Amino acid sequence: MSLLDYTCVSMPDFEVNGLLDTGTVAVKDVHCLGTCRHRSAEECAASTHLVFPYRGVYMRHVGSDQSVADANHVLFFNSGEGYQVSHPVSGGDDSLVLAVSQPLLRELVPAALVAKRDELGFRGQSLRIDPRAQALVALLRHSLRSGSIEPLEAESLALTLVCRSLGPRTTHEKSATHARQRLVDRVKVLLAGDLTRRWSLAEIAAEIGGSAVYLTQAFQQVEGVPLYRYHLRLRLARALDLVTGYDDMSALALDLGFSSHSHFAAAFKQAYGRSPTAFRQSALTKSL
Repeated sequence: MSLLDYTCVSMPDFEVNGLLDTGTVAVKDVHCLGTCRHRSAEECAASTHLVFPYRGVYMRHVGSDQSVADANHVLFFNSGEGYQVSHPVSGGDDSLVLAVSQPLLRELVPAALVAKRDELGFRGQSLRIDPRAQALVALLRHSLRSGSIEPLEAESLALTLVCRSLGPRTTHEKSATHARQRLVDRVKVLLAGDLTRRWSLAEIAAEIGGSAVYLTQAFQQVEGVPLYRYHLRLRLARALDLVTGYDDMSALALDLGFSSHSHFAAAFKQAYGRSPTAFRQSALTKSL
């Protein structure tokens, strides 16, 4: 059984906190120290979960397949499916775990994403999500932690997040050769390992190997967005995580490596439709 199946548990490497459980929707906040670099022992989820990493990065392995878990993706943990986890960089990770009752999940999951198996499950390991879905993850977590949201509203917000994450307008399924996928995975781990660094293409190419042009083309093919935008979204997702703990948005911008408060505020508003200050106020009072 996976740690995700417990409501509230604390272990040397894990802390799982239940934020909501209505019988229809369950939301948990999972913190992992990420001390183990090699693959973990195989785990198995008792029920199908959607997992939204919002801080840090880890690798999830299902047989010979692997997926990078970062704030730009939702991961699918299928009931009865074995998996392993490894941590390529230090710092640990945090994820919001969302479980929906099986009858309701069957209604929400598009047929194209359903795996051919006895129990309901997803065909792939993960999908890339858009900034709106990232914002919903942060709003749901912050509002539940602050107690500023009623259970009915939280359920509605959680189901909106599921629909947004699985919808064809916002998701991106990977389509590339195995070699290109592994190359892009290495780039994603590199970017997530140091969000505040202002990378250049030449520096990334030097770290990963290969030409800057090839890396740019491969990344665009695999992820469907330019490399620079992918990195920006990771940094902005970290801002969503931290914003309720900052009174000074200029300090937050500086800590995240932005060149100025105005640059940070403009990028944040373009991605999420409101300023960092307005988002902070919303997250601490009402979810929407």
